[in-house]
Amino acid sequence: MNPTTPQHFPDRNPLGDISVLHISVLLRAAEAEGVNSQELARHFQLNAQTLTSPEARISIPRFMRLGHAAIQACDNPALGLRMGALTRPVDMGLPGLTAECTNTAGKAIHTLIRYSLLTSRNSRGTPTADPEKRLIQFYSIQPYNAFNYFVVDSVLSAWTQFLRTVSGQWDVLEKVCIEYPSTGLDELYESWFRCPVQFGADSNGITVRQDIWSQTTLQAHPAMHEKLLLMCEAELRDIQRGWTTGDRVKSLLTPLFRGETPSLETIASKLGVTPWTLQRQLASENTGFRELMDETRKHLARDYIRETETSLSEIAWLLGFSNPAALHKAYRRWFEISPGEHRKQFRGD
Repeated sequence: MNPTTPQHFPDRNPLGDISVLHISVLLRAAEAEGVNSQELARHFQLNAQTLTSPEARISIPRFMRLGHAAIQACDNPALGLRMGALTRPVDMGLPGLTAECTNTAGKAIHTLIRYSLLTSRNSRGTPTADPEKRLIQFYSIQPYNAFNYFVVDSVLSAWTQFLRTVSGQWDVLEKVCIEYPSTGLDELYESWFRCPVQFGADSNGITVRQDIWSQTTLQAHPAMHEKLLLMCEAELRDIQRGWTTGDRVKSLLTPLFRGETPSLETIASKLGVTPWTLQRQLASENTGFRELMDETRKHLARDYIRETETSLSEIAWLLGFSNPAALHKAYRRWFEISPGEHRKQFRGD
């Protein structure tokens, strides 16, 4: 039985997508098992620019194929557990850092689950947390096969490792439930989780020990937690209101403008897609890369002129124009007035 209600998200793949933060953990685990992770990444068209971009995501099916290839290469069917062992709060992105600052382990894992959409979107559902039962569940991904066993393993073990990290304790669980049938590695799993593991269960989940749930975290920091929480809420609102591909492109453009004009190829790489795919996604939203770049520059230029004393030459550089004359020409096209005259109007001169 699926413990969550599936939701619809603006995914490029009908099954959903996953942040490259998780891909980095998978590659790190494969490397630890003796696999040439760089070669593996190249085989799946994952370059350094994609792997270092916080906005980049890959489809769930591609993630499963990558994991299966890694398992075949290292001949370790329990690679998902290795992934969990190597997962740090920072590998869980903004939700991981926010959760790490929470004051108790129970609130920390609950925070991690609440903002899971920031790093993974799946059409089948979202993880859930039940504080009263101290139960954290991962949605069903039936039918199970060699391509997705490791997904369940990696999620449940990453949560377990997170609890170990924030609490400083090793024995953090009462029980682990895994929906897929036993693969003959029961003893290995119980040794890793250090508690009973039930295969063929009704759902996937971990039950946290009472003393761990209420334990103060090692990195508790109320002020930092509050600041990070606001950032999580803002990103969650963007996703829930329908964060489009165009929105994501515009969010990447601004910091890349400085001194240059970002290319379609650069933005596509940072989003983890091909240039053609990005063009197609934008076309489906009735826009294009050049239009978004022009629109972003227009809004930034107006704000710089209206809100700052920044010189025109510096604004030109900040917006990636080759020189102030190019900015002047674009500004007149946008507003039918020169940037200097517009600044005077804003000041009321």
